[in-house]
Amino acid sequence: MKSKQKAVWITGASSGIGKSLSVEFAKNGKNLILTSRKNDALERVKKEINNPKISVETIAFDISVIDEIEKNFETISKNYEIECLINNAGVTSFSYAAKDTVSQIKNIIDTNLLGSIYMIKTVLPGMINRKKGTIINIQSVAAKKVFTKSSAYAASKAGLSAYSQVLREELREHNIRVIDVYPGATKTPIWPNDALEKYSDRMMSPDEISKFIFNAYSVNSNMVTEELVIRPMKGDL
Repeated sequence: MKSKQKAVWITGASSGIGKSLSVEFAKNGKNLILTSRKNDALERVKKEINNPKISVETIAFDISVIDEIEKNFETISKNYEIECLINNAGVTSFSYAAKDTVSQIKNIIDTNLLGSIYMIKTVLPGMINRKKGTIINIQSVAAKKVFTKSSAYAASKAGLSAYSQVLREELREHNIRVIDVYPGATKTPIWPNDALEKYSDRMMSPDEISKFIFNAYSVNSNMVTEELVIRPMKGDL
């Protein structure tokens, strides 16, 4: 029977921190499963990685739909064991709570919170069975500090943060690490163009953040960086 390859599964891998994480983990010899809604962008990331020593699979689907996760995981699990899941996919709307539409709120909660939980529930049985694994949730400082025009986004990240804290305690006995990363303002496409133009010099680089995350991932397995808070030197925007 053919042995399965170990792989790191990264959601939201087509741009921003997800893209940088893909490149960083690939540099360090990790096989990758890259997920996003944007197939063309995923293929560009795969081409940029261009490392013949590792396997890179790209799968375009919506993580807010549990049936799509389960269907794609069934295919993935034929050849790969997921040693690390990085929940990075995220959406937001920069508007006041009174002006957020129900559709906007649902999209944010379904993607950032429920989609991440669905991903965790999908890979968790295998990790528990192997008594080894790492789950990295890319959170936001918005889960820890109040910013206006981010109510639904903050709620989604605070909810995932609370879920992670409980999950971490439940999984200690299974030797599974749960790492929460709380980045401040980072130069990614989640920001509107005017904000990027105005604050770009104060924002952090996704490439630098990815190095921090990989270092946290690579520490000795009998230790865990439970929370990693990374903020711009000049403070929040």
